[in-house]
Amino acid sequence: MLHLRVISPPDRTDEVVRIIEAAPGATNLVVLPGAARQPDGDLVLCDVVREAGSQVLSALRGQRIHEVGSIAIDHVDVALSHAAVAAADAAPGLAGDAVVWDEIEQKTGDETELSGTFLAMFAIATIIAGIGVLLDQPILIVGAMVVGPEFGPLAALCVGIIRKRPGFIRRASIALVVGFLTAIVVTIGTTHLLDLAGLVDKGMLLQERPRTDFIWRPDALSWVVGFLAGVAGMLSLTSAKAGPLIGVLISVTTVPAAANIAVAIAYGVMDEAVGSAVQLLLNLAAIVTAGVLTLLIQRWFWNRKAQS
Repeated sequence: MLHLRVISPPDRTDEVVRIIEAAPGATNLVVLPGAARQPDGDLVLCDVVREAGSQVLSALRGQRIHEVGSIAIDHVDVALSHAAVAAADAAPGLAGDAVVWDEIEQKTGDETELSGTFLAMFAIATIIAGIGVLLDQPILIVGAMVVGPEFGPLAALCVGIIRKRPGFIRRASIALVVGFLTAIVVTIGTTHLLDLAGLVDKGMLLQERPRTDFIWRPDALSWVVGFLAGVAGMLSLTSAKAGPLIGVLISVTTVPAAANIAVAIAYGVMDEAVGSAVQLLLNLAAIVTAGVLTLLIQRWFWNRKAQS
């Protein structure tokens, strides 16, 4: 369930209340006239089940409340109320299947910021994966997949395409390009430093690596796994369930492929670098394709639910 905190200009409060009262799935409505100070206005509080969240928020945005006032969304973990149960029964569909578009836009939009933390996590994940490649250690590859922050911008790219947000698409694309390039350059430098320290050498890359050589040898299954991971990742994101997302992060070869590119370039093994680049692009394309298709199907499904 979602808790909405709406600050409305007094002349629009009646319309805000009408929207909430008319929405199946909305309950616990409270109106506090003149309670808000920044911005000035009336404070309207209510709880809305996730199944009705997008409908209510879309109607409020249609009244430009987000421009002349404010709309804030909190998550209600526990609601002990017969009214809340009745609201859930009245709304179409199930909470686990619901997509709250404004929530998804906000969540994925935050993941496109080129912060120092984002770039550091990208570089650290790629360095760990690079060491895993040289040691032929899958456990390090898995760890790097979990640490890597690339799924956030990928999800934002999918949302931007579906919602027709050029700014989203641009920021997500820049975050991905800059993130991967920065990580690859840093990993190349780190590989040289580790080599100078005598901790790694070119022979480690050239030897047989049966447990990790899939990283630079893409095949049809690479696309299948990337596609399925993209579907699972988007469902996890839209349903606000973090558990499945961890599985997604450790099933796609994005950060490991970038690491293999870096290590191969550092040692001049260009066939591995090219193969890893193909693997990286294949996985990125599969994830974005799957994410866009998943969001399209979800939007179609909920539009039908709203019309029925």
